[in-house]
Amino acid sequence: MSFLFGSRSTKTFKPKKNIPEGTHQYELMKHAAMTLGTGNLRLAVQLPEGEDSNEWVAVNTVDFFNQISMLYGTITEFCTVQSCPIMSAGPKYEYHWADGVSIKKPIKCSAPEYIDYLMTWIQEQLDNETVFPSKIGVPFPKNFLTLAKSILKRLFRVYAHIYHQHFEEVVTLEEEAHLNTSFKHFIFFVQEFGLIDKKELAPLQELIDRLTGKDSERHVSL
Repeated sequence: MSFLFGSRSTKTFKPKKNIPEGTHQYELMKHAAMTLGTGNLRLAVQLPEGEDSNEWVAVNTVDFFNQISMLYGTITEFCTVQSCPIMSAGPKYEYHWADGVSIKKPIKCSAPEYIDYLMTWIQEQLDNETVFPSKIGVPFPKNFLTLAKSILKRLFRVYAHIYHQHFEEVVTLEEEAHLNTSFKHFIFFVQEFGLIDKKELAPLQELIDRLTGKDSERHVSL
């Protein structure tokens, strides 16, 4: 099923992924929201004392999926097959889609098609209790971190496309502060746990260096 309902001009997305109230992950999500409220993003991304790193990565992956869904939703009318015939991040970086299941060989597609494929695929992973368990006592699969890294790497590409191809529209809509804060939070998180290879971040490396300040980087290996 497509991630988008109806025509693209309606900008109507499927409901966001919600973490069930009353679960431990819901409490972690509330903790994350509370620490974000302090304005200290470096502190906000750190693993809370005594918590499971997989759960923390899962909760934040859901949050970034929701954030990027909303951000992209504001510019879908500008991101069309005509305006963005290739999923790219500037002239040097082009992305082809494959999910290893229904599309095994990477295919060249437009940016809106790529992002629709991507968000639909991620939604399926997040809704799969064997992959993203929400119930206490249900273990995460052994390959969970590998899958989370793949999701986050691909979500980065949506940020990169928005910055390179649609930043003028973002400014016109007065959404640049929201975009910058969301992306800074995302980068601090993936840096904290080493979730995206540096070479994958190359399309926005200059922006990352400005937003984060290289001297203050702190990394934790999972």
